[in-house]
Amino acid sequence: MDQYAQLLAGLTEAGALGEEWRGAFERAPRSAFVPDTVWTPDEDAPAGCRRITKAEEPDAWWVLVNADGVVVTQVDDGDEDGPGIATSSASVPSLVASMLGHLDVTDGNTVLDIGTGTGWTSALLCNRLGDEAVTTVEVDPAVAAAAGERLAGIGSKPGRVVGDGLLGHPAGGPYDRIHSTAAVRRVPLAWIEQTRPGGIIVTPWGTPYANAGLLRLEVGGPGEPTHGRFVDDVSFMWMRAQRPHSVGEPAGVPDDRGSSAMDPELALEDVNAAFAIGLRVPGIRYEHVWDEADPGATFRMRLSDGAGSWASVRYAGWDAGDAVHQSGARRLWDEVVGARLWWLEEGRPDLRRFGVTVTPDGAQSVWLDSPENPVPLRG
Repeated sequence: MDQYAQLLAGLTEAGALGEEWRGAFERAPRSAFVPDTVWTPDEDAPAGCRRITKAEEPDAWWVLVNADGVVVTQVDDGDEDGPGIATSSASVPSLVASMLGHLDVTDGNTVLDIGTGTGWTSALLCNRLGDEAVTTVEVDPAVAAAAGERLAGIGSKPGRVVGDGLLGHPAGGPYDRIHSTAAVRRVPLAWIEQTRPGGIIVTPWGTPYANAGLLRLEVGGPGEPTHGRFVDDVSFMWMRAQRPHSVGEPAGVPDDRGSSAMDPELALEDVNAAFAIGLRVPGIRYEHVWDEADPGATFRMRLSDGAGSWASVRYAGWDAGDAVHQSGARRLWDEVVGARLWWLEEGRPDLRRFGVTVTPDGAQSVWLDSPENPVPLRG
């Protein structure tokens, strides 16, 4: 049994790959869609990842491609001189199978596939539903062209569009299903308007603080809201137009210093805590930095809302009088502390207890357990 067959057998045994999709995966091997040049994490590399080519390291390439892991297929949006940030990938096979399962397709359904990427998911959909049932949209012309060649190579011919996936593709709608392989912070109203009532949208969804949820929405009828729950813990690359701001360097000096009421380790205690905090503190993003201005070179969490407010908290000695620095209209660290306290008071809810409602005018709200219990904003 070859590596890919072993992978599919393992996914089937684990319950991740249903029999209704097994044939599609067998007819569209992942290796047919991964380019000859990929990147793998490498702590010793300046950018944190290193390049692997099929010609120079065939064994390493095949191990990556046939493993149940992500394979980075593009960095820096294709810029040869960029810092090495992953911008396109072949998704984890078990997550691909899970997302397709949540899509709950039946014969005769039409699907809009947002984010063609390598083309693998498009091929899987074509194998399951037929070429004429699938339309796929990719924003990057070079990525779209390469995917088109790979799709043609195995005989798949979905409708292909180069454009902004946030706009959908109204000319091919309405669709029974919309499937996105890139994360959003807000569900585009265009997706809902292009889906038939009762249709399903499956998309990664997150906040700048925690890009962590897989959202499954069931589209409401005309004039009715659309509701859905988070069904899994996932992390996908952002839609380019919804990428969060960079944290950046603080401007000026802090106008507020003090101790922390919470060990900063607890701000990222687990995915459920981080997800809940991100829901409560809109727009906040964090990064970890060494404070080179401190003689002890202390390790800090630094936060920014992208609108002039920032904060940082020291991990060592976090309860000391100068551990927290804050500035701007918001006290970001105080909001994070308050958000985690709310999560504790609610009984440490799993992210699957949260959901999203989108109203007919596009307003989006997040709730806990039911749409009647909206998540309050700010800590």
